[in-house]
Amino acid sequence: MSSIRTRLAVAATLAAITLCVPDPVAAGAAGGGRAVTVPPGVTAGIAVYDRQTGTFTEQLHAHTPFRSASVVKLLIALDHLWDRPVATLPPEDRERLGIMLRSSDDDAASHYWTTDGGSAIVRRMITRLGLGDTAPPPAAHPGYWGYTALSAADTVTIYRHVLEAAPAAVRAFVMDNLRAATPCGTDGFDQSFGIAAAFDRPRAVKQGWSGFTSDGCADASRPSVRRAGTAGVDLRRGALHTTGTVGAGDRSIVAVFTLHPDGTPYGKAYSDLSRLTRSLNVPGATRSSGSWFGTWGPALQVRAAATTDSAVLTTLPDGVDVRVGCQHRGEKLTVPPYTNDWWSYLPAYGGYVSNIYVTYPGNRLPDVPECTDGPHA
Repeated sequence: MSSIRTRLAVAATLAAITLCVPDPVAAGAAGGGRAVTVPPGVTAGIAVYDRQTGTFTEQLHAHTPFRSASVVKLLIALDHLWDRPVATLPPEDRERLGIMLRSSDDDAASHYWTTDGGSAIVRRMITRLGLGDTAPPPAAHPGYWGYTALSAADTVTIYRHVLEAAPAAVRAFVMDNLRAATPCGTDGFDQSFGIAAAFDRPRAVKQGWSGFTSDGCADASRPSVRRAGTAGVDLRRGALHTTGTVGAGDRSIVAVFTLHPDGTPYGKAYSDLSRLTRSLNVPGATRSSGSWFGTWGPALQVRAAATTDSAVLTTLPDGVDVRVGCQHRGEKLTVPPYTNDWWSYLPAYGGYVSNIYVTYPGNRLPDVPECTDGPHA
């Protein structure tokens, strides 16, 4: 066990050092001296648009198409609402669309994909919004809505339509649901990565993932399947995307699309995407406070209190980075040869994990204050 903890600590240190070194595919320098660096092995398309100034603050391969995964649900929802007043939606339709946007429900997306014309949805929205990089799923996979090709630049255009051109009722419906995004998707994937991890509210997010196995939130009832690539869009590597708005008045639109090497665990892809997102120049954003640490161990549970008999709030993806707000003493745990009674409070989840499972060789984490009040947000 000692050697495992030592290796994990060294790996975490090396990862932190790597993030500070410019990468050959780094984007332009961001505001405040930040440098956007794509983690090794990751392919990324990035666009950050400041609506206040009407300018892009970040662009990297912004027009490169990626398989959209669940980000296409934005187009599915907008198409369905195009000529249907929100006020006249049946209750079941309102709830189905809402859970598709808030919790990325796949059954809801498949329902609309079937009833509203499949690939015709994408073709209609390309024309309506003037999307230049978007394309329907390849002919060999007509029912795979997540194989729709979408770029970071086109995603900015989609959000600009919602915020600046769509009817007020449509704008409110879509954005209110994205602001209420749930920590877990209905398929059992933790969707608190990227924008949700990097920035405090106000924010709104629509995430996307494909090609991974879930090991957080809950057991996935519909595991993802990797497919062979075709039509110029990579359908094989694991895809993880974060899109949405950040800041008061939805000031900045953020779109980050990523592909990860074969075999990348979900927790690593989650952490890599979140680190990349934290490095972006996003005007109007409030960056989440706290210190970032790695975790280790499968099925690591976040507890409501610093005890193992308190309620389980969620299960973290294996090996994911977490933001620690404070720490304090709680139940003493032993994982031979280690014993530790310090617990870390994770603001993003509103709960605690034992410091035994935080990748640091000591019992108490450095530069993390002791919790003095509760709840600790």
